[in-house]
Amino acid sequence: MSEQLKKFMDEKIPLLDNHFSELFNGKNYPEILHEAMAYSVNAGGKRIRPLLVLAVLQDLEVASEDAIQVAGAIELIHTYSLIHDDLPCMDDDDFRRGNPTNHIVFGEATAVLAADALQTLAFEQLATLQHTDPATMLAILKAVSIASGASGMVGGQILDMQGEGKQLSLTELEEIHIHKTGALLACCIESGALLAKVSESKMEILRTFSRHIGLAFQIKDDILDVTASTEQLGKTANKDTASEKSTYPALLGLEGAQAKLEDHHKQALDALEEIGLGSSLLARIGDYIINRNA
Repeated sequence: MSEQLKKFMDEKIPLLDNHFSELFNGKNYPEILHEAMAYSVNAGGKRIRPLLVLAVLQDLEVASEDAIQVAGAIELIHTYSLIHDDLPCMDDDDFRRGNPTNHIVFGEATAVLAADALQTLAFEQLATLQHTDPATMLAILKAVSIASGASGMVGGQILDMQGEGKQLSLTELEEIHIHKTGALLACCIESGALLAKVSESKMEILRTFSRHIGLAFQIKDDILDVTASTEQLGKTANKDTASEKSTYPALLGLEGAQAKLEDHHKQALDALEEIGLGSSLLARIGDYIINRNA
């Protein structure tokens, strides 16, 4: 990890963690629901998605008093999706981020409701921005709704489940991951860019970056699933193989998947070069995504 990125993460992750602590303090939720919601949000993780929102603003040298709230809202959506993803009716995993999954600790019904509550809390947060003009707030709400719904993450999850036990083509596999993983990652960058009020031409280039880095993220996940241990990953290794899912290593071999990863990484960085962000935080996050070991 570069010193530039380490410094950024050391500064921003505590701000995000403090934001979540304040978000849950004083809430009049049923106790078990409160515990289940906080359990998954406070489980740690890389915080890549909220960091992307904040990195866009820092790279573009734009300050927004609502940035942490927007970034935090998207992390709430990501967290809800992980709780659902781990359920027995979906990917059926007992561990997440090195800890027992939400349904293992609180039971399936409470886990489902905690995830539902995190999703609705996210939209409450996005609808109550205090320092953002209404048009921008609505644009962010629309972008997050599309990215996390049937046209994005949820649709991708359905395609992923339907693909189990089938030999998918590379095009079909990319279609799944553009939606399941890539849509919300791309939305982080778009949300930051909306707060920064970038031009449409710059927005399109940032979307190109986000599309390639989103696919790179998933390819790296697929590679780690077969090369890293459960202890390294914080979740069950070789899970995709056991679930008979098509993955990049299964379709292309490890060397082919690594080559595909590097190609998407290069195209992502090339896009940033077009707008003078070749040495930006976004570029360093891109490096981190493809070089991580968990």
